[in-house]
Amino acid sequence: MRVRLDVAYDGTGFAGWAAQPGLRTAQGELEGALAVATGRAAGEPPRLVVAGRTDAGVHASGQVAHVDLTPAQLEALTRRHDGAAEVEGVARRLTGLLAAAGDLVVQRSTTAPAGFDARFSAVFRRYRYRIADRLTARDPIDRHRTAVSPRELDEDRMRAAARGLVGLHDFAAFCKPRPGATTIRELQALTWDRDPRGVLVAEVRADAFCHSMVRALVGASMAVGSGRIAPERLADLLNASARSNEFAVAPAHGLTLVEVGYPPDADLAAQAEQARARRTLPDEPR
Repeated sequence: MRVRLDVAYDGTGFAGWAAQPGLRTAQGELEGALAVATGRAAGEPPRLVVAGRTDAGVHASGQVAHVDLTPAQLEALTRRHDGAAEVEGVARRLTGLLAAAGDLVVQRSTTAPAGFDARFSAVFRRYRYRIADRLTARDPIDRHRTAVSPRELDEDRMRAAARGLVGLHDFAAFCKPRPGATTIRELQALTWDRDPRGVLVAEVRADAFCHSMVRALVGASMAVGSGRIAPERLADLLNASARSNEFAVAPAHGLTLVEVGYPPDADLAAQAEQARARRTLPDEPR
């Protein structure tokens, strides 16, 4: 049975999502809890597939993963035999095993619809980035999820720059390169507003993000907001074939994955198949 897990975590104490030897990660903690809970139940130890890997220090309030469980593993996880209640009990059991640290919670576990893949069925990921660029906006309670800018930023300039980035583009200038990975993405939204306290908040949504893309977009926007880069320059960088050094990547702790979106259940399998195909721009050969 494939089970969908809705997960939240404070990334401060994690070396990112992906399991790494000798390091504390969200995936490592969750798979460790799954191994403890399933014990000697039949089958290989459960492994997670996630909607989007987050970097060290990045938080999540709307992360999604899936895990495939044998009947014996599901029974071991829940110790119940009443159908749907078994799947709902996975979240309670895992969160109970993780409760000591308190920075990682499985908020919900549900039976995944046919064709569901946490990574490839997703149609968008939405991130939020918070910047305190005024003394009155700095709140020590929020220090682990809000970056600080020593200079006040002009959000109107940042909004103007964002308009030139939205759409299907090659974001090589804003991505850390990975061998064989495409940097073509559809940026669906990039907005800047201030919350009631005066914190500058970005909402960034795309079909998918390449490595460090969100933090690079924010860092470039901050360079525009401080006056170091002209707003129109960010759109020009879409013609670059490699990572730009004209701006610094924004700190990880200001970033939170807040939502992963999926199509109607009937379209999940088709979306997953389409997402696995190599991305190209309209005028590129496939």
